[in-house]
Amino acid sequence: MDTSWIEDGPADGPLMIFLHGWPERGFMWRAQLSHFAARGWRCVAPDMRGYGSSVVPADTSAYAQREIVADMVALHDALGGPPAVWVGHDWGSPVVFSLAAHHAARCRAVVSLCVPYLPQGFALANLVPLVDRDLYPEARFPDGQWGYYRWYTADFDRAVSDFEASVPNLVKLMFRPGHPGTVGRPSRSADVVPNDGWFGPARQAPDLGDDQLLLSPEEFTATVAGLTRTGFRGPCAWYVNDEANMAYASSAPRGGHLAMPVLFIHATYDAVCDTVHSALADPMRAACTSLTEDTINAGHMVMLEKPDEVNHAIATWLRAAAL
Repeated sequence: MDTSWIEDGPADGPLMIFLHGWPERGFMWRAQLSHFAARGWRCVAPDMRGYGSSVVPADTSAYAQREIVADMVALHDALGGPPAVWVGHDWGSPVVFSLAAHHAARCRAVVSLCVPYLPQGFALANLVPLVDRDLYPEARFPDGQWGYYRWYTADFDRAVSDFEASVPNLVKLMFRPGHPGTVGRPSRSADVVPNDGWFGPARQAPDLGDDQLLLSPEEFTATVAGLTRTGFRGPCAWYVNDEANMAYASSAPRGGHLAMPVLFIHATYDAVCDTVHSALADPMRAACTSLTEDTINAGHMVMLEKPDEVNHAIATWLRAAAL
């Protein structure tokens, strides 16, 4: 196997698989794994391609959705292959949705946190038309809040090196709670290209301290060590395969329409994946037969910031859907 994973719960329990995003690890689903394992689920959380002890290819094309979905199919087979509830966050969400679109028989149901389903493919060309142009006037913000996404293709090596310059500072920056003051204001992610990178001339993340860190000291240490060991070339490569990802999405049966139960959890203070105050979730609503939506007042790292609320939302939906 090229994928490593952790698991909790009875080996004969119904299967629930949790897929992390950028720049996370499988153990960041700790609160969800323990909660649902205690209720009889077999809970599995892999390190995705490019992270931890899983495969870290050098070729950026190896991080296209087709390749990553193949990893998850192999993992699912290794776990015995019973239809699973797949849960995704950040880049884990497009993987979950791709699995549901291309391998529906493997999916009892699907949960996504923060990142909605784009049946034409999670790609910049499909994100920009959904930008709130009242908040992000096109002349000033051509890519809206997705300006940072453009930076990966504008200067990939610089993006990687800036993240690698101080991994501890970056982790402290990324794993923080959301704030209601971000609502209605342009995200700093919109200015990454004109600012010559996330951190401008400093070329590394600032040290914001750890007083609001959403990771335990042990998890912080493991996250920093893992990202230092693997580097950011793999994780950042997830952003540079748009053409391949759109072609893959276009090959899905039924035009990518999802018939299984889907739960989407909005994070109110998520400034980039703003699904509460914009049209970003509209394509998902049109592409799902059985969609349930819930909203939690948190930032992008909602499963770390409000774990009890996330667990309650998933558990309530599971009961309602008789899963």
